[in-house]
Amino acid sequence: MIFPMFPLEIDYTAFWKEDTTPIEIIIFSVLVAIIIVYVIIANKLKEKIPTGKAAASSGGGGRIAGGSGALPGVFSGFKIHRLAKNVGLSREQIKMLDFVFKTDQVTDPEKSFNSPSLLDRHFKKAYRVIEQSSGSEAETNSRLSLLFSTRNMLENSVGGNLTSTTQLKDDTTLIINDGREKYSVPVVSTTSEHLTVECPKNAYGRHINLQKGSKFTILVFTKNNKSFSFETRVIGNSSKFGSDTLLLAHSNQLKFLSQRRYRRKQVVIPCDLFIVIVEGSGKKQRLIVDKRRLTGNIADISVGGCSIKIKAPIQVGAKLKIEFNHDNSNIAALGQVLRTNRTGIVTVIHIKFLKVTRKSMNIINAFVYEYDNG
Repeated sequence: MIFPMFPLEIDYTAFWKEDTTPIEIIIFSVLVAIIIVYVIIANKLKEKIPTGKAAASSGGGGRIAGGSGALPGVFSGFKIHRLAKNVGLSREQIKMLDFVFKTDQVTDPEKSFNSPSLLDRHFKKAYRVIEQSSGSEAETNSRLSLLFSTRNMLENSVGGNLTSTTQLKDDTTLIINDGREKYSVPVVSTTSEHLTVECPKNAYGRHINLQKGSKFTILVFTKNNKSFSFETRVIGNSSKFGSDTLLLAHSNQLKFLSQRRYRRKQVVIPCDLFIVIVEGSGKKQRLIVDKRRLTGNIADISVGGCSIKIKAPIQVGAKLKIEFNHDNSNIAALGQVLRTNRTGIVTVIHIKFLKVTRKSMNIINAFVYEYDNG
């Protein structure tokens, strides 16, 4: 795109008054000359920048992270601010996004905005820089908190809609809804003919036999927090991948259900739980933690809450203190049970976090986004 030379087409005498001094005329002329030179240089830079295949064939030396079709830095910055404001980022979050993109030398922000994997690459690099360069622990946690709040805001704005089950990636977790029971199974392989998943297991760890032709509903959550459902049927069994698997029919009719506020990760983490009793009300309200300990396993987690498998009965609405360890860090949170599902002798409780320290939130976010590995 060539910038039009509009300044050359303007009658500048219209701006002059009868009492205009020679110095004012000189200053005005200099300013116009600067604008003209700036536009010429911008056009020259634009013409020299490789795009598309030309950029790909120019070799690694001139390649800049963030995609082809690079823009001059000033225009890239304008585009970042425009895209960020459309998402609803605050001024501080926009500054953090500037830092993230500059850290990874991003020159095609629009491409990154539409790619969860590219965004994670940029934010992961910035995460490491902050951890290595910040001063005190308080400063580090403050900057990481802003980093993750920015990433979470962008999470719901990026693409990634599913239109077919052929798009599902390996290790994606599916929820099989077989009447009264629900089973979590990972995707083992996806081919054009069928979807291969691990056989579901009951509470005792034994495989559940689903007959060929059995029909049921599947729930799936994408990496950018969107949930879908689809109907499928068992078309066979296999042990090709070293364990018993199911072969499921593909579907091109996925129904969009909802979008979670925060990214969630499937896990198996032992945890301790303590009932929290609320006494009083208003400013005189006190939270008393019961000393009796319950144990369970966290099945999935996000910075907003988690699901826990436990054998003890827990009431909906109950407040709990949850404690667990990750990467040699002790994490504690106050949560409330939103709903429960019973599967055999195991109850799955879905918890919303009410209070988590900034440090614990950063640890959970780094774990969920997988910024703390490699």
